[in-house]
Amino acid sequence: MPGSLPFLSLAFQRRFLLTGLFFIVVFQGYSQLREIFPLQTNWKFAPGPQQHAFQPDFNDSKWETVSIPHDWAIAGPFDPDGDGNTAKLPWKGEGWYRYPLQWSASFNDKMVYLLFDGVMAFPEVYVNGVLAGRWDYGYNSFYLDITALLKPGKQNVIAVHADTRQHDSRWYPGAGIYRKVRLITVNPVHVDIWGVQITTPVIKPNYADVNVIASVVNHTPTLFNEISVEFRIVNEEGFEVASSTTSGKLAGKTTMDFEATLRMPNPRLWDIGQGTLYKMLTIIRRGDVIIDTDITSFGVRTMRFDADHGFYLNDKRVQLKGVNLHHDHGPLGAAFYPRAMERQLQLLKEMGCNAIRNSHNVAAPELLELCDKMGILVFDEIFDKYDRKADITDTTDFEDFAHRNVSNFVRRDRNHPSVFIWSVGNEIGDVQWNVNGGFDKLRIMTNEVLRYDRSRPTTLVCDSRNSANLRHFDFYDVHSWNYGRRYDLARQLEPNKSVIISESASTVSTRGFYEWPLPVKKTDFTKALQVSSYDLNAPDWAEIADDDFMWQQDEPYVAGEFVWTGFDYLGEPTPYDNTAVRKMGFTDKDASVSSYFGIFDLVGIPKDRYYLYRSYWLPDSTTVHILPHWNWPGLEGARIPVFVYTNGDCAELFLNGKSLGKQYKKPGSTNSTERFRLMWNDVPYQPGELKAVAYQEGQQIGESSMKTADMPYQIRLTPDRTEIAPDGMDLSYVLIEALDKNGVLCPNADQLIKLNVMGEGVIAGVGNGNPQSMEPFQANQVRLFYGKAMLILHSSLSKGEIRVTASSKGLSDDTTTIKVE
Repeated sequence: MPGSLPFLSLAFQRRFLLTGLFFIVVFQGYSQLREIFPLQTNWKFAPGPQQHAFQPDFNDSKWETVSIPHDWAIAGPFDPDGDGNTAKLPWKGEGWYRYPLQWSASFNDKMVYLLFDGVMAFPEVYVNGVLAGRWDYGYNSFYLDITALLKPGKQNVIAVHADTRQHDSRWYPGAGIYRKVRLITVNPVHVDIWGVQITTPVIKPNYADVNVIASVVNHTPTLFNEISVEFRIVNEEGFEVASSTTSGKLAGKTTMDFEATLRMPNPRLWDIGQGTLYKMLTIIRRGDVIIDTDITSFGVRTMRFDADHGFYLNDKRVQLKGVNLHHDHGPLGAAFYPRAMERQLQLLKEMGCNAIRNSHNVAAPELLELCDKMGILVFDEIFDKYDRKADITDTTDFEDFAHRNVSNFVRRDRNHPSVFIWSVGNEIGDVQWNVNGGFDKLRIMTNEVLRYDRSRPTTLVCDSRNSANLRHFDFYDVHSWNYGRRYDLARQLEPNKSVIISESASTVSTRGFYEWPLPVKKTDFTKALQVSSYDLNAPDWAEIADDDFMWQQDEPYVAGEFVWTGFDYLGEPTPYDNTAVRKMGFTDKDASVSSYFGIFDLVGIPKDRYYLYRSYWLPDSTTVHILPHWNWPGLEGARIPVFVYTNGDCAELFLNGKSLGKQYKKPGSTNSTERFRLMWNDVPYQPGELKAVAYQEGQQIGESSMKTADMPYQIRLTPDRTEIAPDGMDLSYVLIEALDKNGVLCPNADQLIKLNVMGEGVIAGVGNGNPQSMEPFQANQVRLFYGKAMLILHSSLSKGEIRVTASSKGLSDDTTTIKVE
């Protein structure tokens, strides 16, 4: 019966930060059941082939000691003549990791799995000198049964070889064990890894039917005449709200599904911005003895697409206001820190974003966990192309590859309420045009998804408009198209399927950089090697943000958009890649190393475009933003375009107290910028103060000002968090700015800032958002870029504090302190 069941007191699973030694954990009431041990610290690493490094007695004493996550390439050095499309960093190569494991003899009767969230790429895993298993796709999670290879009561060695030489990429992929590693111990009879599937086929205001299927594995040769599986649903307060028990025979060396439907009263719905979650406790018993427990989070919500009206969540129309995110985190590289991801999502939510597309690869599982908690939808994508970008080589068996990778991808992610659609690939030319068996590959992929989850629609992201004539959309459920209203033909041929703009805009800009005259064409790029932040530039295959706003207003059947991209990322530096700069008369040395596409720059500082999206996506929240900055010495009297981004319908602009008149949005204009921006194109520059006062239906809603700064005088440090956890993983992002003596930001400051960090933390990375910069990300100094830069700190394993002092010649120092508690 439903009743009080405090979730935390069950303590079925505990995680411990270990340094190479394991300890037995006795749970309250349940001894030595399922245990999860993160393998985070005390790894050894060396680049290169390292002959015999898999042998347990190999001498690794001179190797570097590292913690996981680890991206061996992000420390550089940059190759100035290298390929900017992959950031000119040394990611191509091979490397070895070794981990010492003292394994207690008390675990002798346990099954032991080693679970990797991602290794770039082609990992080979050895235990005590024996190959435990291989994987291929560097972005996917995989696990290995290493039970028979361990030596209980003795020193064991895990060795991992990562090799990126066969991997291909259109962006910076990183290298090594860049996501977490866990060791899982269970009894021989247990719930399979990712073996629980939860759906909510019936949802009413007063109850929800929750269907659960648990795959139970029996690794023993013994037939069990009766195994009982109990399911309990626990709410966020820790109270049981529903339960059910089923039982059956379980033959030796087999896997069997146990299924039940639980009726849960008065369900709390998972929704946008409201990440209400439940826990499903799966308890396996043989007689009265509990032999395994598993905990799975899930949410209760309905989802559907309507071909004429878009996407519905809980029977309410929701416009998808999404962004694409690559997997790197700027100065951290591919190394995945949950706080780095959480910070990105928080910044995006403040802009009005409600959805993420993990482009174009399996994401870290924490992304989905965070989106579940924060109420953000996920367009869950597994591949970019079906080639070496997915680690498919000439010898790969495609069907086997698809089965293994889709199985892990869908089984791992299918219980996340944030996931609303599965994508099997992105802009795959041979699939769209049915070349080299393209449709057969598409059929295989979509069928594999449906094998493990039929509760969500599938899609293929397309870009070749006329390929729709071949009707590849008959193999999947939703039209997903990138750029330029290329969905129009598919919509015409099959109007009974919904449309998503899976990549929108691809507007390019550099934070803090402005040029005149304004571009006549979106492709008017100059030799500055930076892109003006007036947000009027895009590649020839893309568009500016306002165009996508307009198309969605004019075509309400479009479910929404996913902007390319939320954040700048390493590599793919359009329009200043190697080929483009050579055409301009430059050399490879001049090619940039990071993208210009982001709404935020590489270190998460918002560009002007942030306020354009916020003004449209959050119409009920006040936004008043002026651009450009107002420091233009020597240009007195010159005519400077001034834009205002606001959720208001008009604004009045003032220069040094004198009105320059009002501008009004024109909602019926076919010129998209006139619908969404307010523009004064010829403001005569005078030092002083620009002020914009915004109105909505005649009522003032807010104002903003931009002041001319004096000479740089002082440094200001602003940490995003002043208290972080002592787990060796938590982060604090410290914004570094140059101010004048009156505290006004100096928008042209470019001083080199020296950083002194003391206490219980270290520098995880530094950066400034400059796509041209090849200064190291791991350093104790950073140069300001248009007045700003970022320091990223991560905690140690001890409590205390981190004290940071920033200094620069001619500027006053600043110091900040972060508690590690």
